[in-house]
Amino acid sequence: MKISIASDHAGYAYKEEIKKYLAAKGHEIVDCGTHSLDSCDYPIFGKAAAEKVANKEVDFGILVCSSGEGIAIAANKVKGVRAGIAYNDDVARLMRQHNNANMIAFGASFMALEDVLKRVDIFLSTEFEGGRHERRVNEIE
Repeated sequence: MKISIASDHAGYAYKEEIKKYLAAKGHEIVDCGTHSLDSCDYPIFGKAAAEKVANKEVDFGILVCSSGEGIAIAANKVKGVRAGIAYNDDVARLMRQHNNANMIAFGASFMALEDVLKRVDIFLSTEFEGGRHERRVNEIE
């Protein structure tokens, strides 16, 4: 699987750990930044990762900032992107099953890394159910 990933400075350490984790599982990672702990603007990096998802250059995208909110909002401005914050395991599953989310976001200041990694696995292994959810996802577009 090919996955774009982006963060701001607050999410940088988690982004680096997620990259290592996914690479060890054989996934190809496209790092859209940031590339340091220096203060930066999350919309630049969130949008870059989202555009790769929207253009189908990657299968999914992962986003990390302090809360997960700002970078998810930035990504959702890109047509064709459906990003959600995985604040628990059930939501990580449901955003794929019911919303056909193609990006997942995390708040590094509010989530343990072990929970983030578990939710990445849940998200990437869950299929969209379609059916009654298909109509609703189409309405979003």
